[in-house]
Amino acid sequence: MTENASAAEPLAADSAIAVVGMSGRFPGAPDLDTYWRNLLGGLCSVTDFTEEELIADGADAQEVRGRDYVPSKGRLADADRFDAELFGFNRTEAAALDPQHRLLLETAWSALENAGRKPRGGAARTGVYVGGGVTEHMLAAQTDPRLAASIGALQVRILTDREFLAPWISYRLGLEGPSLTVQTACSTSLTAVHLAVQSLLLGECDTALAGGVAVDTVHKKGYVHHQGGIFSPDGRCRPFEERAGGTVPGNGVGVVVLRRLSDALADGDPVRAVIRGSAVTNDGATKVGFTAPGVDQQTAAIVEAWAAAGLDPADAQYLEAHGTATALGDRIEAAAASAAFKGALGTGRIGIGSVKSNIGHLDAAAGVAALIKSVLMLEHAMLVPNADPGRPHPELGFEDSPFHLIERAASWPEPGSGPRRAGVSSVGIGGTNVHVVLEQAPPRGGTEAPEGPEVLLLSARTRADLDALAGRLAEALRAPDAPSLTDTAYTLRVGRVPMAVRGYVRAVDRSEAAELLAGLAAGGAPAAGGPDALGEAWLAGGPVPEAESASVERGGRRTALPSYPFAGESHGAYRLAPVAPAGEQARQPEQDGPAADLEQQIRALIAEALGLADADDPEMTYFAAGGDSLTAVHLVGCLRDEFGLDVPITLFLEQLTLHEMARQIMAVRDGDDSLDALLAEFEAE
Repeated sequence: MTENASAAEPLAADSAIAVVGMSGRFPGAPDLDTYWRNLLGGLCSVTDFTEEELIADGADAQEVRGRDYVPSKGRLADADRFDAELFGFNRTEAAALDPQHRLLLETAWSALENAGRKPRGGAARTGVYVGGGVTEHMLAAQTDPRLAASIGALQVRILTDREFLAPWISYRLGLEGPSLTVQTACSTSLTAVHLAVQSLLLGECDTALAGGVAVDTVHKKGYVHHQGGIFSPDGRCRPFEERAGGTVPGNGVGVVVLRRLSDALADGDPVRAVIRGSAVTNDGATKVGFTAPGVDQQTAAIVEAWAAAGLDPADAQYLEAHGTATALGDRIEAAAASAAFKGALGTGRIGIGSVKSNIGHLDAAAGVAALIKSVLMLEHAMLVPNADPGRPHPELGFEDSPFHLIERAASWPEPGSGPRRAGVSSVGIGGTNVHVVLEQAPPRGGTEAPEGPEVLLLSARTRADLDALAGRLAEALRAPDAPSLTDTAYTLRVGRVPMAVRGYVRAVDRSEAAELLAGLAAGGAPAAGGPDALGEAWLAGGPVPEAESASVERGGRRTALPSYPFAGESHGAYRLAPVAPAGEQARQPEQDGPAADLEQQIRALIAEALGLADADDPEMTYFAAGGDSLTAVHLVGCLRDEFGLDVPITLFLEQLTLHEMARQIMAVRDGDDSLDALLAEFEAE
């Protein structure tokens, strides 16, 4: 580290924010390692669909064959899959839950694991700041009367509306800090980062999750190009280039974990980059139209963010721009950035680029995709180009500006004036402009613990997941930049949620650990490397006292390790204007039929609401099946509307089996109004 950088360190520790964990899934990249490789290679991950693919996946054939249809998109693979059981959702709830909720839950979990922190029950004062876009699933589900009849209109809204993106994360992961769903259109996720930074600096939370998600549909879909519109005519986005013709839609999700730098350094967290400052502005009425960007307030956002950092914008070596590749957007952004970085005017020494060239425009997730790209560049000390880079657009005047388009991947040398620094910009329709100042992470303090015998404790929900996790960890320990065995053991102990299916390996170094883990991944015995008292206690299902671990004695630290290998099945997604199959009829109960038939219909209703195939298990209780107060409200309404039964909601708050519950409901039908006595009798039994 340079002398100047050392002098600035106390200021950074007191007023800066550390990025300690990240996770994301983007077009062509199911994880951040793949994302980085794609960026480094300058790859365009936009998918070009065939006509047959689109029509087979439900696209309108007439539209697809239209002259102006562009069959391209930054598509997120497997966006319909979800590990529902891990997050406590039954099958009915999981199918109704919007894909954006599903993806954001899994990504938040992975981001916390990447930070070496337990995703559940390990970070009480943790805030959540996220946002998402409008989805086809949400619109279709909220207008489907059959779904409302099945699980209740309120439940449909709670499971699908983007308003509840943040609260679901807080609820399912047990996070008790502020929980805000943010919405500023295309700048949503970077605005969420700014709000998380402010919350940390104000002391409202000690850790914060920030990011966004955008999955307008899980189905294969292109778009219609309109002359003069924002979309590219050829399915490629080329920000600031001579060939630029517009943007390309894309889907993705990203979450970062933030802490105050002083806390992160004190706790030995794996700091990946530092946020030195951030700012948000709005164009107000100083632009030609509501959807148009404005120069002055884009400039102001940049200047204010660098001022908050106590730095000169000219200290930057790179700008990750919003970069939509539209004629108006690029021209205004280039003018605004040139004014903000005027200290470097005419030098052309600041590199500029936009990740939209690689993955398309991710709408509400665009800002966090850009932020994660920039953090990876700082980590690897590499500047990466736009995908398929070309010549700058002559109307942008780059020859007399502070900027140059990066043409190829190149090393990013540390400047003599201080650490590597970058700016990240995001602009939303409606005028909300955001800028974040990033700085390379300070060197990690302390020395790496010596290698020695360690026990690596693993757990998962299923044996298949355990095998996959062991395989990932084996690969990570073979990598050139593998973490120490001590840090690995420590992180697995303090930064993972204990689950039912367990295994362990005892090894003296990374090489042996990788070999033993590979054996476990191949279906080997759950214990490897010799018997170990700590490992056997783990296999027996007990907690492992932290003080008994060798990794603690050796000064183990949190480190980034492979995250949980989610292996959920496809839960599909609702489509607009769903057509009911011919002849399908709503349930018509025969209330005057035999009592046995009615009880069976009541059981079927309860099973449907709980997402069960049937309610035949005599030992299954309402709560064990995933029932809650909202489902109870829905069932009370259905029993009244479909069967004419006024059942008190308190019935669903008792520890009854589903069979007993159905019989108690039948008691209401039979005119026995002494329900309390029946419940008391059941409890006595």
